[in-house]
Amino acid sequence: MRIGIGIGELSGQANTVDDVVADARRAAEAGFPSLWMAQIFGYDALTMLALIGHEVGGVELGTAVVPTYPRHPMALAAQALTTNAASGGRLVLGIGLSHQVVIEGMFGYSYDKPARHMREYLSALIPLLHGEQVSVEATGWKAVGRLNVPGAVAPPVLIAALAPRMLDLAGRVADGTVTWMTGPQTLAGHVVPAITKAAADAGRPVPRVVAGLPICVTDDVDAARQRAADTFAVYGHLPSYRAMLDKEGAEGPADVAIVGDEASVAAQLQVVADAGATDFIAAPFGSSGDRRRTVDVLASLPRA
Repeated sequence: MRIGIGIGELSGQANTVDDVVADARRAAEAGFPSLWMAQIFGYDALTMLALIGHEVGGVELGTAVVPTYPRHPMALAAQALTTNAASGGRLVLGIGLSHQVVIEGMFGYSYDKPARHMREYLSALIPLLHGEQVSVEATGWKAVGRLNVPGAVAPPVLIAALAPRMLDLAGRVADGTVTWMTGPQTLAGHVVPAITKAAADAGRPVPRVVAGLPICVTDDVDAARQRAADTFAVYGHLPSYRAMLDKEGAEGPADVAIVGDEASVAAQLQVVADAGATDFIAAPFGSSGDRRRTVDVLASLPRA
């Protein structure tokens, strides 16, 4: 299992552009194979990764994830290809549905039939990323045309897939999934078997399973778990994550966070790997000292 690290909001800090680029450079120099950015309510992830990719070499750059509803597939494809051209082909495009409270409550779009939306979206996005002409009539939008971004290659596409229909789609059409707040029992018993079977049935390669979790190396486990409960409380109430926490038998996000001293954290990461995750996104949290210790420990672990 490759251990990558979250930057920007996934790092547990809100930094300036220069700070994020500096963090990315330090992570690359420390040997992390991949850096991941979330698209939440701060920086535009793809714009930031294009900047990082142009300034920092030798590391994979992933979005975890970019919501689809606010971006027409032709616009997202153009932005992704531009980012990939700027970074020398190192982008992994993670996309997702976001949540009904965001899509309807903040953006004013319908969240009706989200799996259908993703299926239609991918029918335009993936060919566009490969420079193909598309003519797609979808629900509420259409995409007609093709893109030409010199020097760009199509990035792999991961879907934030948790429910069965989404995992099937991710396996059959995309290159894998990226999860959040999904524990190792749920990965092993639900996510990995479903997406792997879908990919095999479609004759596609074994998919990537990129698992993201909060992580804190600390000597005060109880305090860290309480901090996780407070910091990540919202994820315990969003339906898609709540369903995964229930599958895990977890009361809330604090119960799936990876917390402990160096040996304990290494052992917990091995459990995630044994569950079938191909990649891990570390989202450090805690005090500034805890975060530094966490990053140092992760950087010291053997590379898969």
